[in-house]
Amino acid sequence: MSRKRSHQSHPVHNRPRLWGRHAVTAALANPKRRLVRAWATREAAEWFPAGAPITIADAADLGRLIPRDALHQGVVIEVEPLDEVWLDHVLASTEERATLLILDQVTDPHNVGAILRSAAAFGALAIVTQDRHSPPESGALAKAASGALETVPWVRVVNLARALEEIAQAGFWRIGLDGEANIDIADALGPKRIALVLGAEGAGLRPNTRDHCDAIARLPITSAVESLNVSNAAAVALYAAVVAGE
Repeated sequence: MSRKRSHQSHPVHNRPRLWGRHAVTAALANPKRRLVRAWATREAAEWFPAGAPITIADAADLGRLIPRDALHQGVVIEVEPLDEVWLDHVLASTEERATLLILDQVTDPHNVGAILRSAAAFGALAIVTQDRHSPPESGALAKAASGALETVPWVRVVNLARALEEIAQAGFWRIGLDGEANIDIADALGPKRIALVLGAEGAGLRPNTRDHCDAIARLPITSAVESLNVSNAAAVALYAAVVAGE
């Protein structure tokens, strides 16, 4: 496949600040992540790599660098955003069995972070989001991802419908999740390469996104709750895909 700039965006160029031991440790261990500055308490600074540009600070000073009530655990770092990930590069994977997560305008950073964490836990190939309707890299997102922001490829596209077409051409069976669907996800799974498509909370899948799915399925939850949070739904769907592949 050719790299089509009309389908792909450039990364956001503001420098995110990350905090919390899991998020920071993962960022420092990622060779693709460039550290700009770091602030840490004297105790936390002990586990930084030698030569890292650290400013020693007390807990109160660290708290002023990040949003109020954020739990920094003694460390805050400023980093360059990760380089963009190309959809065609992800789709070129030779894995016979693979799962993609497609997020249709899921904008809450905590949800996207939690979905990244589940994607890492269940071995998803990547997540794909629409450029203008997804959160940027941020400390809150990285904290929710618990390190997965650094390990799970995140593809941002301009046009989600076109991306879904390319995903189908690469041999993925596209399953949209909808609580009102007529079939359970277990009945929709089958092909070895699966793309799970989830919509935003409340709005759900947009009509054009639904039209680019091969099947629409529901999670088999009881009537005790109306629906699951989108990040919980992603985790359950990923588990179902893993079980179907065993």
